[in-house]
Parts: sequence; structure tokens; C-alpha cells
Amino acid sequence: MSRLRAVRTSTLLLAILSFVPLLSAQSAPSTALPEKIIIDTDIGDDIDDAFAVALALRSPELQILGITTTFGDTETRAKLLDRFLAESGRPDIPVAAGAPTPPKSNLTQRRYAESGHFAKPSHPDAVTFLLDQIRRHPGQITLIAIGPLMNVGAAIDKEPATFGKLKRVVLMGGSIKRGYGDLGFGQPSPPQPEWNILNDIASAQKLFGAGVPLFVMPLDATQLKLDEVKRAYLFSQGTPISDALTLLYHQWGQETPTLFDPMTIVFLVSPTLCPTQPMHIRVDEKGSTRPDPGPSSAPNSPNAQVCLDSNPDAFFRFLIPRLAAP
Repeated sequence: MSRLRAVRTSTLLLAILSFVPLLSAQSAPSTALPEKIIIDTDIGDDIDDAFAVALALRSPELQILGITTTFGDTETRAKLLDRFLAESGRPDIPVAAGAPTPPKSNLTQRRYAESGHFAKPSHPDAVTFLLDQIRRHPGQITLIAIGPLMNVGAAIDKEPATFGKLKRVVLMGGSIKRGYGDLGFGQPSPPQPEWNILNDIASAQKLFGAGVPLFVMPLDATQLKLDEVKRAYLFSQGTPISDALTLLYHQWGQETPTLFDPMTIVFLVSPTLCPTQPMHIRVDEKGSTRPDPGPSSAPNSPNAQVCLDSNPDAFFRFLIPRLAAP
């Protein structure tokens, strides 16, 4: 064995040993009633959406009422979820598709969606599904928004009063003080328009003005790199979820994923891992999310709770054992 390979093997072994003691602690049963959630996602382009859905499935604190797809080829995204949920043992979770939009991204995991035998012939409308669930469970549902906000904006337009009966929205979106490419040390990258906001600016403006409790996980706190050691440990577990994530990762076709979206689920289950602060955020015409406190004589009321920093080590020590558990 080469010296380099021996070092890598030793590093992987140490990583495995550091995670194993956490598995039993993460799987301890909870006596609290699970929180009802709906996930709105553009799964199938980047890989982080799949990790977020997987974490929700592995979190007994959450009851997934359904998953809706948004942006681009929403039917293929829904078929991807059909297969992912079925292979994870949860074909009972409803999947609804948003209105399709002109494609702006590469659906890298299309083959996974189209090669399974679990895909349903059609899916209900996402906005209708979301509003119906809110009416059934007023004040109880948390909406997890981890894609461009077409469904959110359409629901606000269609029935603003019903949308207002959400318990809260947890959003992966925005860039407050740091932009893309920020590693958490050195000179931070300047803020810039973030993908989910940029691809439907009008809907983002509606959401920030809707008056629903809003918790925002921006680029500042979500640029979390799943490195080689963690991938090797997770992908070697041989569970239905880890196998599905392994296949989707390879179809994604890049090397090191940035797990933006799972922070929304981590925050729901363990809020201390992404502490928030009240802010008034204005979405401008270019898709920037700008803090706007207003003048001291007439300050703007906060319209969001925003997480501006997170601890990557604590994040992964929460995430990996859950995803790796049998």
C-alpha cells in the first residue's frame, strides 16, 4: 500500500470512529409530536436538495405532509422524488408538481428520474396541494422552501389569506454579508444575488412582504462542503437512503457538494446549529437581499429571522449520523 493511500485510509478510519458513537444518540426516540412540513424543491439540478429530503426522512421530529417541485421540468423532478421516496421506504408521501417554466439549468439527475419504475403517471398541482394542506392544518405547517419561489409566489397570489395561515416558512435563500465562494475564513466574498431568489425575484418580494414568520438560511451560513472523507463514510453504509444519495451524487457529476439546503432541516430540528437574528430584508429589483433597518426615527420592523453564521463541524456531526443510520 502506498504511503498516500495509507494516510487516506487512516483518515477515513478516524472519521468513521468519530461518527459511530453519535449514531445511537441521534436515533433516540422523541416524545414530542412531529412538526408538519411541506418541502418545496428544485431537486435534480444540484445535489443538495436530495440531501435535504433525505435528512427530513431520517428526522422523526418531522412529519412530511408532501413534497412539491418547482422550476423548469417540474414533472421530471416529481418522478425523481417518486423513485427516491419509494426506494427510501416512503412511497406514501405525496408529490405534487409546480407549473413548468423554461429550463435555465441542467437537470443532472434526469436518468435517475426516468429509469425507475416507481414514477407516477401524473402529479397534482403543487399550489393547489399546498393551499389545501394549509386549510386542513391551519397554523401547523412549516413550509421548507429550497428552490426558486414560483410555487410560493403563485400561492400568495391565489389565496394570500390561506398562505398567511402557515406556521412559518424556512427558506434557503439570499446573501446578506457573504456571497458565493466564501469558505468562512479570510476576506469574505461580497454579497450577491443568490440562485433561489434570483430566479423569481417577484415571488421573493411577495414572500418577504407576506407577514408569515420567515426564517432565512442565506449563503452566509450554508456553504458547507461535504468532503471526501465524509462522502466515503456515508456512501459506504449500504442503506437505501445512502445508496440513493450515492447514485444521485455520481449522476450530478461533480466532486465536492456544497450542502446549502440541508441547513433548513437542521435548523428545524436543532435551531441552535444556525442561530438567527431579527432583520428587515428588502429584495431589490436585481435579486439582492439587502438589510434595510430604516431610519432611526422610523425603523423598519423585522420581516425575517436570519442566520448569518453556522458551525460546519457541528452541522456535519448532526447530519452524517442521521443519514448513515440504518
